[in-house]
Amino acid sequence: MIEGMVNDAYEPVVTLALQGPAGQTREIEAVIDTGFSGFLTVTPALAAELGMHYRGRGWATLADGSEVTFNVYAVTVLWDGHPRYIEADAADTTPLVGMQLLDRHSLYLEIEDGGRVVIQARE
Repeated sequence: MIEGMVNDAYEPVVTLALQGPAGQTREIEAVIDTGFSGFLTVTPALAAELGMHYRGRGWATLADGSEVTFNVYAVTVLWDGHPRYIEADAADTTPLVGMQLLDRHSLYLEIEDGGRVVIQARE
């Protein structure tokens, strides 16, 4: 089970540990975004800091209809106590947890400032 909380901007936030290919780790706070179909976004600076392996380029259509391109990196995330090797999209924004990372999990939110966020693997 992964637990977090709803912040004062009403964003569900969890803390995740990321590991680069040389074993260096960094904890980040990431906002759960059910409108994001990928795994995770990280800043380009964090991708460079952890020495993430470049996987290629990606593109997305934003809510306003504009299209953006971005670099895609490989990273290991400690997810519910287990390492998962995933792709992370680089974007100059707050890190986001997307629906692919939430796949086969349940998400529980208490929608209020300081409310509980719970991500639990489904059996």
